[in-house]
Amino acid sequence: MNIPAFDLKRQYRNLSFELLPILEEVMAKGQFILGENVELLEKELADYCGTKYAVGVASGTDALLLSLEALGIGEGDEVITTPFTFFATSEVISLLKAKPVFVDIDSKTFNIDPDKIEDAITTKTKAVIPVHLFGQMAEMDDIEYLAEKYDLYIIEDACQAIGAEYKGRRAGSIGDTGCFSFFPTKNLGAFGDGGLITTNDEKLYEKIKLLRVHGSRKKYYHELIGHNSRLDEIQAAILRVKLKYLDNWIERRIEIAKIYSEGLKDLDVIVPEVKPYLRHVYHQYVIRTKHRDELQEYLSNKGIGTAIYYPLPLHLQECYKDLGYREGDLPEAEKASKEVIALPMWPELTNEEVNYIVESIREFFLN
Repeated sequence: MNIPAFDLKRQYRNLSFELLPILEEVMAKGQFILGENVELLEKELADYCGTKYAVGVASGTDALLLSLEALGIGEGDEVITTPFTFFATSEVISLLKAKPVFVDIDSKTFNIDPDKIEDAITTKTKAVIPVHLFGQMAEMDDIEYLAEKYDLYIIEDACQAIGAEYKGRRAGSIGDTGCFSFFPTKNLGAFGDGGLITTNDEKLYEKIKLLRVHGSRKKYYHELIGHNSRLDEIQAAILRVKLKYLDNWIERRIEIAKIYSEGLKDLDVIVPEVKPYLRHVYHQYVIRTKHRDELQEYLSNKGIGTAIYYPLPLHLQECYKDLGYREGDLPEAEKASKEVIALPMWPELTNEEVNYIVESIREFFLN
C-alpha cells in the first residue's frame, strides 16, 4: 500500500465538477484582481470565523506582516512568539526590524506556554503572536490576561487552524487580528498561495486594506507605503467552493484522529492531548516518540509517508545567531524537534488506509 503524507488529487477529483465551471466563469468575466469572489469570500470567512471584517491577502506570511505593520510594530520593538513553528511567524517580525523574543512551548500541546510569557515581557514588548499549531488553539484566556495587563497586541497565527475553537470562540476572532494561510495543503487550501486577515477593529480593517494595495485608496494616490498583497479572484472562487465542505472535512479529520489515538494509546508514543473546551481541527496529527527517526524509516519502507515539523527550532536557526540563544535555552521546543512525527492526515484517507498505518506502527513497536 502506498499512502503519501498528503494528497490533493482525491479532493480535486471529488470537486472537479464544481471547480471547473467556476474557473471558466471567472476567466470569462476577465476580472482577476479584487473582484466579486474576493469580496464574497471575505464576508463568508468573517462570518465563519465570527469576526466583523476579513481582508484577503497574498499569503499567510503577508497576513502576519500586514497585521504587524497595521499595528505599528517596527524598529526597536519586541514581539513574543514561539520557537516551534514555521519560519514565517518570526520572519515577519525581523523584516520590520523588530526583535522576535522566543518563549518555550507546552510539551503536551506544542503551543506557546503562557506561564512563561510574563518573564519575557519588557518595556519594549509590543505584541505577542500565539501560534495555533497543528490545528489546536493556544491557551487564549491566559494570553488575553497578559495582553490586557501589559497593554500588548495579540496577533493570532491561525494559519494551521481555520475552524478551530477555544471555549466556543473561533480561531482568528480573539486577537487584534487573526492570520490565515490558504497554502494548498492547509485544511482550506487554494490552488496556489493565498491568505486572509480577520479583525473586529474597523480602523485596522481599513488600514490593512490600504496596505495590501500599495497604500492606495484611489488609484495613483498613496496614503501609506504599502505592498502588492492581494488575494486573486481565481483563488477566491476556488476557496468559496471548498469552504462549503470545510466543516465536513474537519469532522473527517477528527474521525481519523480518533482511530489513530485509539490504536496507538498503549504504545511507546505520546498522542495528541485535547482539552474538552477545544476543537482541534488536525491540520496535522502529530505524535512524539524517542524512536522517531527509526519509526519514520520503517513506515517509509511500508509505503507510508510522514513529515517532521520542525527539525530545528527557530531560536537555533543560523539567521538568529545574533539574538544570543543557545542550545538548552528552550528545552521543550528542542526536545519536541527531536521527537515529533506527523502521520498522514487528509480527509480523503480511507479507514482501510488509516488502519494500515496504525497496524504498521504497532508492528514497529511490538516487534
